[in-house]
Parts: sequence; structure tokens; C-alpha cells
Amino acid sequence: MSDDVSQLKGPLFCPVARALDLLGERWTLVLVRHLLGGPRGFQDLRVRTGIAPRVLSTRLRQLTDRGFVRSVPVGNRSLYALTPRGESLEPIVRSIARWWVLNEMEQTGPFSDTTPASVVEGLPFMLHEGHARDAKCTYELRLTGEGGGVWTISIQDGACRVREGFADHADVRYTADAMDWCRLVFGRMNDREAFQSGRLKKDGEGRSLAWFFHQPPPPKQDSKQGDTV
Repeated sequence: MSDDVSQLKGPLFCPVARALDLLGERWTLVLVRHLLGGPRGFQDLRVRTGIAPRVLSTRLRQLTDRGFVRSVPVGNRSLYALTPRGESLEPIVRSIARWWVLNEMEQTGPFSDTTPASVVEGLPFMLHEGHARDAKCTYELRLTGEGGGVWTISIQDGACRVREGFADHADVRYTADAMDWCRLVFGRMNDREAFQSGRLKKDGEGRSLAWFFHQPPPPKQDSKQGDTV
């Protein structure tokens, strides 16, 4: 390297370091992950992430100043939404999530503190690509009670898409209490027993939704899971 170059002043040329200057603060990519699902309000983001209000306000302001987030009017209120620059971060968020699912999830569980929405919207990151490679199916998930809602989960040729709302056509429809469904996902309730007792209802024909996703580790004291539904 010439002496002229060695005397240059300014930040070190390191793509990783420069990217982390913009994205490295805690919660930044978590907020991007939730906004990839569509515009969200401040309280919605706070509930989904658990971020303290002051920190959330600071991170949203930073993301807005850096051109990743913008305010959009929806009805009589303003929501936060990703700009095209913010949407360009999706491959980064997806790669980080996939790395954790494939390499660290088994070491981190069992899990307990969550919301039904965070579990459902995390499914695309947990897709078992080998099982889903040639699949073409649509599931409708109806969760009742606190934290409930309706989601459409489409698995097409090795990809998973989740959106809020009823399916135009569902191959399989599940109905359950929202927290019961979380217990099933995290192995705290046996799916065979839930199906037989009526706590989990299934309409339609098709593989179990669980077949298509990597499963979080169940509690050690109750590691057996059925494959009925």
C-alpha cells in the first residue's frame, strides 16, 4: 500500500463495520423484522417486541432519520412502515433468523415467554426447506382468546408466506385457543391429546402444519409429541 493511501483520514474501509454503524444498535433489526409484515403502530410494536417505550421511540426515530422507516397515514392515525431501503434489509433479517434456527435454537430452548402473533409470523424463518420443497398448500389458522386472530399460511415450492386474515381457499383449517396453540408449538401440550380432546380442531385434508417447520425443543420432562394433526 502506498504511503499516500496510508495517510488517508476517515473511517476504516470495512463493509461489515460500516453496515453495523447503521444497523448495529440493539432492536434495530428486530423492528425491521416486524415491519416487514406491514405497517405497525407504536403500541403494536411495543407489545410485539417488549421494547421499553423510550428505547422504541429512539430506535424508530433513528430508522426514520436513516431512511429505513417512514410514517404512513392509515385511517385517522399514522403508522410506521418500511421504505424501499428498509425493505432491502429482508435478506439480512432472514439470514440471521435462519442461522439461529438451524444452529442455535436447540441450545436456547425451551421457550415460554411469547405471543401468538410472534410465533405465527416467525414461521417463514423456521421453514424446513427439505419438507416444503414441492409442497403447495394453504392453511388457515384461527386462534381464539387473548392474543388471538386469523392468519393465512401458504407454503409454495419451498417458501412460506404469512398474512393476517382469512384464506381465499384453505386446504386445512385449524382452530384453537391462542395460548393452547403456543403450548403446542413449544411442546408444552401434546398435539395428539389436544386433537382428541377437542382443544385443537382440524378441518380439511393435508399434512400436519408442524411437518413443514423446524420444531423448538420441548421441555425435557415431556419430550414426546404426536403426529396426529
